Amino acid sequence: MRSAPRASARSRLLLAGLGFTLLLLVAGWFMPKWLTFLLTMAASHGLVSLGIVLLMRGGVVSFGQGLVFAVGGYAAALGFARLGLTDAVGLTLMGGAAAVLVAAPFAPLLSRYRGIFFAMLTLAMSMVAYGVLVKTEMLGGSDGFNMGRATLFGQMLPDAYVGYVLYAVTIVFSAALALLARVYMDSTRGLVTLAVRENELRVEYLGGSVRRAMGINFVMAAFAGGTGGALTVMSLGHIDPNFSYWTSSGEFVFVAILGGWQSVLAVFVASTVLEVVRSFSSLYFPNTWQLALGLFLLLVIRFLPRGIGSLWVDRGWWSDEGEKK
Repeated sequence: MRSAPRASARSRLLLAGLGFTLLLLVAGWFMPKWLTFLLTMAASHGLVSLGIVLLMRGGVVSFGQGLVFAVGGYAAALGFARLGLTDAVGLTLMGGAAAVLVAAPFAPLLSRYRGIFFAMLTLAMSMVAYGVLVKTEMLGGSDGFNMGRATLFGQMLPDAYVGYVLYAVTIVFSAALALLARVYMDSTRGLVTLAVRENELRVEYLGGSVRRAMGINFVMAAFAGGTGGALTVMSLGHIDPNFSYWTSSGEFVFVAILGGWQSVLAVFVASTVLEVVRSFSSLYFPNTWQLALGLFLLLVIRFLPRGIGSLWVDRGWWSDEGEKK
C-alpha cells in the first residue's frame, strides 16, 4: 500500500520543516543585523515568488506579481497609519486579505488565458496599478510614505530587538505558508493543477475544471504575494509605487525560474541566493551588478535547467520514491 510510505514522507517533511524553522530562529539571535535583514528580505520576497511557482505548476507565469506585492504593502502601511492597527501578525494577514480582494475579481477572466497572453495581462494590471499609485497624492505619489514601527501582540518592540522580531515573524509566516503550499501541491487539487500543465483537454474529459483550478491558484498566489508585501514594508518602514513596477515583478519571476516549480524550499533558497548576489555585486560592482545577476542566471539555466530544486527532487528526497530507495 502507498498510503503508509506517503504518510511517512509527509511526517518527515513536517518534522524537517519545523526543525529547520527552529534552527533559523535560534541562529537569527546570533546573526549580525545586516544578515538578519538580508534573510528577512529573502523570506518575504520568497513568499511572493512562491505564488508564481503555484501558477507555474499550471503552465502559466505571472509577470504582474508586483501588483499583489504592492497591494499587500500599501494595505499594511495604511492600516498602520490610518486605522491604528500596529500588530505585525494582523498587518501581515491584512496585506494578504487585501491582495485577495483585489485579485479575486480578475481570477475568472485570467483563468481563460495561457502563455504570453496570461503574462501580458498580469503585467498590464501591475503597470496600471503603478500609474494609479504614482498619481495618487493621498498615498504619497511617486515618493510613497513611511510606516512606523509595528508591535507584536500589543507589545512595543525595543530598538535592540526590532530587527530580530520582524525576522522571526517573517520566518514563521514563510515556513507556515511554505508547508501549506507543499500540502496543497500534494493534494488532489494540487495534482489536478499539475495535470493541467500537461494536458488540459484530458483533465476536462475526466471531469476536472481547468478554469476553477487556475482561478484558485491565482487567488492563492495573490495571498502569498500580499503577505510578502506586508512583511517587506514592515521591515523597510517605507512603501512606494516601485513595489508594483515591472522590474519588481521581473525579480520575482527570476527567483521562481531559479528555484524551479517542483520544490517549495528551492524558492526560498533561490530568493536568498538572489539577495546575496545582489548585495555583494552592488557592493563590489555598483554599476554592473545586473550583469552579474544575468550571468548567474545563465549558468543556472545551463547546468540546472529545472531549477535549484532539481538537485534534491530528482533524487526522490521527501517523496514516495525516496522511501523505496
